[in-house]
Amino acid sequence: MPADAPAAPRPITARDRRRWAQYLVDERAEAQVYRELAARREGEERDILLALAEAEGRHEAHWLEMLGGEPDRLPRPDLRTRVLAVLARRFGSIFVLALAQRAEARSPYDAEPFASATMAADERIHQEVVRGLAARGRRRLSGSFRAAVFGANDGLVSNMALVMGIGATGVAPSFVLFSGVAGLLAGALSMGAGEFVSVRSQRELLAATEPNNDADHVLPDLDLDANELALVYRTRGMSEADARARARAVVGEARDADRSVPYRRAAEEVEGHDVVGRDWGAALSSFLFFASGAVIPLVPWLFGLSGTAAMVLALVLVGVALLATGAMVGLLSGGPPLRRALRQLAIGYAAAAVTYILGLVFGVSMG
Repeated sequence: MPADAPAAPRPITARDRRRWAQYLVDERAEAQVYRELAARREGEERDILLALAEAEGRHEAHWLEMLGGEPDRLPRPDLRTRVLAVLARRFGSIFVLALAQRAEARSPYDAEPFASATMAADERIHQEVVRGLAARGRRRLSGSFRAAVFGANDGLVSNMALVMGIGATGVAPSFVLFSGVAGLLAGALSMGAGEFVSVRSQRELLAATEPNNDADHVLPDLDLDANELALVYRTRGMSEADARARARAVVGEARDADRSVPYRRAAEEVEGHDVVGRDWGAALSSFLFFASGAVIPLVPWLFGLSGTAAMVLALVLVGVALLATGAMVGLLSGGPPLRRALRQLAIGYAAAAVTYILGLVFGVSMG
């Protein structure tokens, strides 16, 4: 038994050994997932992923020793781990890290009497490491991707509600189709314009609040012991003592080099703009994804269906799309995908039910 393993709380059974064999193959598969992800990354992220794979290898060694060596027959890794491996091999995307984050949160070692406390602690820390890696990807996606996902969802819900309400009045199928196309164009243009203004305004606000280098040329002329550059650093959150020390160092460097020394933190500017995203990119994504979502409820009428058959098919198609977008948002946010998917479906169907009932009422009153 490994040195750091707890003493066996009871006699070892065949069931225990089967469980250990499952742990063994799962640890191997998880290590491979991290190696696959590392192969698609560079620098620090690659090193972190390889370190995670190495940690999973230590856990694998623990179960190998508990089993007394490589068993003659091994089970397959669990379905979750196999899916992660396939996704990591083919895509290596933020979605894999989001799934891995949820997987690490469900460690079996907390209740496993033959796992060491170190292994259980490792798994908890792995969750936070993967959360940090996933957060980097989320920040990179948060601009245009946010507009894309919510644009598609808005298109699905709003145009489905529109065609369900119009269709319930009993008007001709061509009128339903025309109303849906008009709703698609109006909504897509509105979403694109709104997203452009929103992102452009955010970027302008960031630009107005970012530090600049306009005063660099006067730094050598500042008093070395009492200079207002310390006030600049204090406005950025430094303590008075740290701000004075930093200001003195910068002014001294500027004098020694006989040149200006930029004191702006350029990384803050780049990071802030990356989080917000690009205005034209966000607007185009919002337009296209709203349109792609809004066209789905129109598919039955585009293929010549009408009446109840068209509305039922529209509900099915939109339902599948709402489940997909909800699950996607859940994955990226680190939340339960199924719960987010069902929430999206309930919201979309509720909106369609309201407009359908209104359409029935108006259809009866007009008849």
